[in-house]
Amino acid sequence: MTNPADDICIVGIGESEYRIWGGIKDRSELQLACEVVKKAADDAGLEVDRIDGLSSYSNDANEPAMLQESLGLPDARFMSGVWGSAGAGACGAVLHAALAVKTGLANYVMVLRALCQGQGRRYGRFNPARPGNNFLAPFGMFAPPILLAPLAQRYMSVYGIRQEALGHVAITCRENGARNPRAVKRDQPLTMESYLASRTVASPLLLPDCCQENDGACGFIVTTMERARDLKQKPVRILSAAQGTTPYWGQGALANHNMPVDDYGSGNGGYVAKQVYERAGLGPNDIDVAQFYDHFSPFVLMSLENFGFCGRGEAGDFVTDGNVRWQGGSLPINTHGGHLAEAYIHGLNHVLEGVRQMRGESTSQVKDAQTCLVTAGLGASATSAAILGV
Repeated sequence: MTNPADDICIVGIGESEYRIWGGIKDRSELQLACEVVKKAADDAGLEVDRIDGLSSYSNDANEPAMLQESLGLPDARFMSGVWGSAGAGACGAVLHAALAVKTGLANYVMVLRALCQGQGRRYGRFNPARPGNNFLAPFGMFAPPILLAPLAQRYMSVYGIRQEALGHVAITCRENGARNPRAVKRDQPLTMESYLASRTVASPLLLPDCCQENDGACGFIVTTMERARDLKQKPVRILSAAQGTTPYWGQGALANHNMPVDDYGSGNGGYVAKQVYERAGLGPNDIDVAQFYDHFSPFVLMSLENFGFCGRGEAGDFVTDGNVRWQGGSLPINTHGGHLAEAYIHGLNHVLEGVRQMRGESTSQVKDAQTCLVTAGLGASATSAAILGV
């Protein structure tokens, strides 16, 4: 299969501070977006006006035309947004950027996400304009934890996954976040005892199983390896990127619950896993570190299985045995703390952590890491993933 990301790389990253939802009051969402564009360009050693492409994904309120005017971009040749699927489109935006650069539509594409929810609408709030919501709302299914909990409940019931397995995911993220000065929950340690004593949000999800809601922004610049030779940072290769879905998922659990029963408890990630591995010519044994989309901790277990790191129903034992921990784990995950500890920037901060791992700059650096898998949200449609490498 042709790899659309061949010879394409990430050359600069930028991010703002991260705060809890409503915590950033002195800058607008547009100002945050412009801030990270400038930081990414500075990180790369590139003049901002060389950027000629912009890529993002669903629910981003920063219109490309406003970004072009605010940043003074003289030549915006490519502007792309991944349709639907909320944070499941994070790595889809990587794919769009890679395709644009590969085909010559643009030379330097900025992929970004900016959130300043306290000043505008809140993501995840009930929206009666989406037809599927009107079928779910009468049953009290308004918010993502409630909408996605049934998938986790079925998965745990079918395979006998214990609550403690979810706790190991949450604790691992908090441990990694404690080493990360950017992490919003860096000073909030979590033990298994305190985890199990936490209140239930939507069974089986306890409060520490649920991602934060945050304000902040991050992004990165995509270009060719040839152009990267003249820039400041060590380029990080996009070995592959993929986006897609299995049939009959519709809008996923955020709008319906009549998906195929065999896929229901897997979160709809198997199709993308197959694609991203084939395009890179790699398999699970070739991955050194992973950043899994942890909007809710059970979906990290599903991802471990979807991407072949253990068999179906075996992820509970896999995490309980310490395989995902930074020290001593066979597959360290979410080394920045993930959405559960660093911040929930709808998956794009996971890509930045993948870049740091490949550069050797992570606060929980995996020794000699050569590859990093990044996944976007499960439970939605379509989802996406990418593999980064040195």
